[in-house]
Amino acid sequence: MAGMQKNIPDNSKASKTIARGALTVMSAFIISNLVGLLAKTLTARYFGTGIESNAFFTANRFSEILFNLVAGGALGTAFIPVFTGLLAKNENQKAWRLASAVMNLVTVVLIILSVLTVIFSKQVVHYILAPGFAEKEMLLTAQLLRIQVLSSVIFGLSGLVMGALNAHQHFLLPAIAPAMYQIGWIFGIFLLEPIMGISGLAWGVVIGSLFHLAVQIPRLLKLPEINYSFTFGLDVSEVREVARLMAPRLLGVAVVQLNFLFNTYLASFQQEGAITAISLAFPLMIMPQAIIAQSIAIAALPTFSAQVAKNEINEMRNSLASTLQAVLILSIPAAVGLILLREPIVSLLYKGSAFTTQSVKLVSWALLWYAMGLVGHCLVEVTSRAFYALHDTKTPVIIGVGAMTGNLLLSLLFITLFSNLGWMPHGGLALANSTATAVESIILLILMKRKLNGINGKIIAETIMKAALASVGMGAAIISVERILSPYGPAQTVVISITIGGIAYALFLVLLRSKEIKYVFSLIRTRITRKEL
Repeated sequence: MAGMQKNIPDNSKASKTIARGALTVMSAFIISNLVGLLAKTLTARYFGTGIESNAFFTANRFSEILFNLVAGGALGTAFIPVFTGLLAKNENQKAWRLASAVMNLVTVVLIILSVLTVIFSKQVVHYILAPGFAEKEMLLTAQLLRIQVLSSVIFGLSGLVMGALNAHQHFLLPAIAPAMYQIGWIFGIFLLEPIMGISGLAWGVVIGSLFHLAVQIPRLLKLPEINYSFTFGLDVSEVREVARLMAPRLLGVAVVQLNFLFNTYLASFQQEGAITAISLAFPLMIMPQAIIAQSIAIAALPTFSAQVAKNEINEMRNSLASTLQAVLILSIPAAVGLILLREPIVSLLYKGSAFTTQSVKLVSWALLWYAMGLVGHCLVEVTSRAFYALHDTKTPVIIGVGAMTGNLLLSLLFITLFSNLGWMPHGGLALANSTATAVESIILLILMKRKLNGINGKIIAETIMKAALASVGMGAAIISVERILSPYGPAQTVVISITIGGIAYALFLVLLRSKEIKYVFSLIRTRITRKEL
């Protein structure tokens, strides 16, 4: 393909569809993540890194695990390819029967799990989540867990609505939904916390999950030939296909969630604030990952799935290659920026009231090691979805299980290493995650190359080289600016450093004759002049 041979992303209709969808999702994700940062900032400033914040984030972790196991990554990536395939074949009635059955099954399973969690909340905290907690902290965590677990049922429904909208190439409202969730979180802090204390924040999470679902309903009701039916569809072949695809993916998600659970477990034995530190640092790394990789991957999956359904494998190969180029050109400088500006970023966002200088050190230390895995997380996000589009959930799951098993072992190794070096051990948990994810991304790319008989590897390698070189120049500019501005406070340091660093990165790409930067600018101009998706 001519566009790819010139080292620019594919200019085909499919790539334009992905690009427009990605820019829509990216714009909404920026808004969502800014609102999310505000929610985390308020939480940090209100509760610091003490017992209440530790209890809240621990309970929130378990609710997220339930959702992710049943209806998050597992079901979403199994449901969308089958649902999209039916739509591509104009079998809309069968597609909506599938959606109804899956929605009903997910709701029933999540309700059962949530009821069991409420009944055995103390045991869940004591034996699974945080055995290192003292009695008072354990009881508070159990109390918050009984409230927050309600959100997992609502998120299950919302996740499926999101999948149906994405399959119809509607990305804006699903991408805005996380912002609505965070608004509920903020509602809990401002209006409920003064009355109910930390429990008000837990109820804010439940309200946010309702907002997450509600904002998508109007667009869902406008989808063509939508038809809900009360059925479990156990006799429908497509439901069984979703179950078949979900089974190995469920194992992969379970292992990932086990790692998060294991991190919480280990951090409960470390210094006070360790759980809060990793809980606040990880979202700071995930924010650019969501804006860059998730936005692009969400927009790409329906296109990949449709190409596979039509047996357009060559087109899918080119679409994947251009998608990977876009992710790399954006994620590499983002990782460098996070590493260099970690302390002023944490200070700007969180410091104040209950969040002390020691709290800044705890969170920025974890962010340093998490940021090293940003590029790996981005590549896994996109490459995994390419496997799902090919109806191959086994390969990424097997690799993911191996990587996350390695993560468990590396967590123990790095905690011991950090402790022996006199370093704060929770940083070892973050480094283990980054190392395992980097290895996972490399193996997935190698296997995808074999599966598609190539992914334009030379062009992708050239993109990596140019992005890395430009990031070195950008890093030098950021370090120089940071040294000059550090006496003036974190706000000036962060804003000006990011601005100058971004300009420097773009200029270095131009000097390196990178076609990708021109393509990004052209996409932005095109997106501004086009009607919103």
